[in-house]
Amino acid sequence: MKKILFILTFCTVLFNHAQSDIDVYLFDLEISNDEYKLSNIVNVSNNEGYDNQPSFIDNNTIVYAGTRNNQTDIVKYSIDTSKKTWINTTEGSEYSPLKIPNENAVSSIRLEENGDQKLYSYNLETGESEILVDKLIIGYHTWFIPNILISSVLDYGNLSLFVTNVNEQQNHKIESHIGRSLHKIPNSEEISFISKMNDLWEIRSFNVSTSKVKFIVPTLENIEDMCWTPDGTILMAQNNILYKFNPKKDNKWIEIASLKEFGIVNITRLAVNNDGSKLALVAENEYQKLEPKLENISWITGNWKGEAFGGITEENWSEPSGGSMMATFKLINDGKVTFYEIEIIREIDNTLILQLKHFGNDLKGWETKDETVDFPLKEITPNKVVFEGMSFEKISKNEMNVYVDIHQKDGTIETVKFKYTK
Repeated sequence: MKKILFILTFCTVLFNHAQSDIDVYLFDLEISNDEYKLSNIVNVSNNEGYDNQPSFIDNNTIVYAGTRNNQTDIVKYSIDTSKKTWINTTEGSEYSPLKIPNENAVSSIRLEENGDQKLYSYNLETGESEILVDKLIIGYHTWFIPNILISSVLDYGNLSLFVTNVNEQQNHKIESHIGRSLHKIPNSEEISFISKMNDLWEIRSFNVSTSKVKFIVPTLENIEDMCWTPDGTILMAQNNILYKFNPKKDNKWIEIASLKEFGIVNITRLAVNNDGSKLALVAENEYQKLEPKLENISWITGNWKGEAFGGITEENWSEPSGGSMMATFKLINDGKVTFYEIEIIREIDNTLILQLKHFGNDLKGWETKDETVDFPLKEITPNKVVFEGMSFEKISKNEMNVYVDIHQKDGTIETVKFKYTK
């Protein structure tokens, strides 16, 4: 019983980090002549609670651990369509999803309520799972090649570096007192890890073929999250500053970008896609939440036009008056109206609520006489108002994105993005 309690306590610290309200953000990344430019920020998770550990399946798809129904499950996010799909439906919580080489599956750590913690594979189409590694308590992992796994393993109260042959279920310990960040080094036979053997943490490499360990560079002070770009450059962040170090040409960490303008603070996990065009990271938003008053969302006012659902959309929001804002919406496909909506945002009980009704092109209502579709308010920041299932994001004075969660029959959620201009 004491062992189970110890594992549960250790893993709660390991994964949840006090269950802070953090999100997964995505940026366009441009690298030219050693200059780094970040743009087009998107809050991928846009969710209360713990959303963490993003990794790329391919150049246009991210998986991460997201909070749902008071537990953490695997989310797949399409960059092209902004669609989110929940992969699994287990009773345990899943963490650190990673694409398994040459398989249509991800590996992820499942933490059960009884303290059992094992590495599973999850089919990306069906969500079906099976145990990959049974005898180790793995905290974090990365794939070197198919069937060869590198992992941080709970080992006498600390994390140790292990190599596992998954087919043969053989495990070999390499080094003690390491961190959580494990990555394959591009164009090499090595992986990187964080050594915590000394007071000043170090990034080291491990050659899987020769078993040799080499020093690369000290980390930024007390920072253990990093990633590699395709050209062999390390990225790390401290608070809201992004740094780079290229082992081939740099002799110190170099500041390359500040994310202060995006309201990003306390950056942790980092991931770059294979072609180096996208950067995913985990962070908090420093913007102070605004009071739930209509005056704080009056920037929504106006005649907005865009495209969604394969057609043309138009949305007209009135100025706040009488304790409410009102909007009409219509979708046009092939030159004909598909449906209309009437929407209101009103002040009630010291908060806001968004309510709407749908109508066919003949104005026959979809909902019953007294029925409305309701979206309670979650939060307001200077550039965003988030309701449960719908959010409005201010891009500029004449640009706005609206995100709507559409619940599918198979239980998945598709987030539809309306890109509006006026």
